[in-house]
This record gives sequence, structure tokens and C-alpha cells, in this order.
Amino acid sequence: MAPTTTPDPFAVADVIVTGREFREFAAFVHRQTGIALNEAKRPLVCARLRKRLRHYGYARLQQYYDHLIERDPEGEELVRMVNALTTNKTEFFREAHHFALLRTEILARRTAGPGPRRLRVWSAGCSSGEEAYSIAFTVLESLPGVIDWDVRVLASDIDTDVLARAERGVYLAERAAGVPTALRERYFLRGRGANEGLVRVRPEAARLVTFRRINLRDEAWPIRAAFDAIFCRNVLIYFDRALQQEVIRRLVEHLQPGGYLFLGHSESLLGMGMGLRPVGKTVYKNAPRGERP
Repeated sequence: MAPTTTPDPFAVADVIVTGREFREFAAFVHRQTGIALNEAKRPLVCARLRKRLRHYGYARLQQYYDHLIERDPEGEELVRMVNALTTNKTEFFREAHHFALLRTEILARRTAGPGPRRLRVWSAGCSSGEEAYSIAFTVLESLPGVIDWDVRVLASDIDTDVLARAERGVYLAERAAGVPTALRERYFLRGRGANEGLVRVRPEAARLVTFRRINLRDEAWPIRAAFDAIFCRNVLIYFDRALQQEVIRRLVEHLQPGGYLFLGHSESLLGMGMGLRPVGKTVYKNAPRGERP
């Protein structure tokens, strides 16, 4: 039996695109965001961009691409395109062992040692904020006298829509069901009346987190801080190998000596070096130079 191939031109969700047009568009997306789109993603891209094309009355992806290139000088539609294409799957305390390590290896040692009462954590690819708030809850639980500490959690994403939702800190109550009961009662306000079924992150946790749009593909990041820990989980999987290595290199530049990098469960630094050594499941430590392998 002959192998099946995708018809060309290909139409899905009322969007028509040829193979050449898709490759051109995919190259544009890669330049702008670092997201690698192969031919298998053609139906997904068409489906996710359908509303944006319909907004302008376009039937072909080529028309939308031309719009982005020629009629979007401020980049407003580019932002909407990125928002439509990005995947935002997250949950509170996802990969719970990472938060256990944050508590036992980073926060506990900081409180026991003579170092400065200063903590910086970056949630890179924070989506709708559950990861960043999980970090904030862990900090509040683990640092006695946290009010005397200088704590900042930077939460960044390329998608402005999810960042807006994250900054509001309001979730369906079922989204918070996986948070341990004691923490849920301590760090969420329950909605009443018209807000029944919703929860809001309490101010003492929300004030630790700053949300900012950052595109990891950009040549310069608007960051000066050196972090004690960086969570960059389930982000690298959307990049090709070359960009993965470049992003990791730059993340390490923003890690304190002895700082920790947390990756997603399907991500690995195998073969990249970078002076990082594994200290747990998809957790790596930025060893001081004298301790590097």
C-alpha cells in the first residue's frame, strides 16, 4: 500500500495552505519565537489560527502571513498570532518533587546559613501562573520570618493572554483542588455570590510575584538579576536543538553559582555540558567553577 501524504494545497478549519506556504510561515514563526513547526503541525496551526484569519476575512494562510509582514508595523497582530499558537498546559505543584527540592535543598539551606536574606526565583514560561504561585506558596511556608526577606519571583511568558490571567490570580476552584488542603486554605480566598466556584490567590503570595512578557528567542532579555533557581519546564521541547543549547547557555548566565535549574520531565541536558550537574530528576545545579566536572 502506498504511503499516505498530506494533500497540497491542504485545507483544515476553512484555512487553505500549500506545503511551500506552510514552510515559509513556519520559518517566520521560528525567527520570531523559536518554536519549531514541522509538517505534522500543519493541521494544528491552521486550526489555531482560524479565528485570526476569519477576523480579517482571509481564506489562505499566505494572506495572513502577508498581513503580518506588510500590514502589522506595531506588531500587534504578531502578538495575537503568538498567543494563538502557544500551548499553555500547567497546574499547581506540577512535578511535586521539584517543589520538595526547592524547599529542602534551597530554602532550608538558606535559612540555616549565614548568607543574605535575599531570594530570586524565575518561572520562565509561567503560562497562567500556577507554577509561579506554587513557588510563592513554597517560599512562604519554608522561610520563617519571610517578611524580613527580600524575595522576588519573576514569572514570564511570551503569551500576553495567559500573563493577564496569571496576574489576576483568579482560578476555577477545581484548578486548585490539587493544592494540599492546608495550603489551599491559607493562600486562597474563596469566591462568593457571583464569584462562587472561583478562588483568588491571597495578597501575601501575589505580592511576591512579578509578571513580565519575555520572549526567550529575543537576543536580549530585560533581566539583570542572578537567580537562586530558574524553572524553565516544558518550554525547550518547542525549540530545535540549536536554540535549546543557546537558551540553556543564557539561563546559566543568569544563575547564581550554586543555583538550580529545573526542566520539564521530558527535557534533558544530555550532551550540552554548560557546567551543570544533575542533582535530581530534571534538576541541575550550577556548580562553582572549582566543583565542575
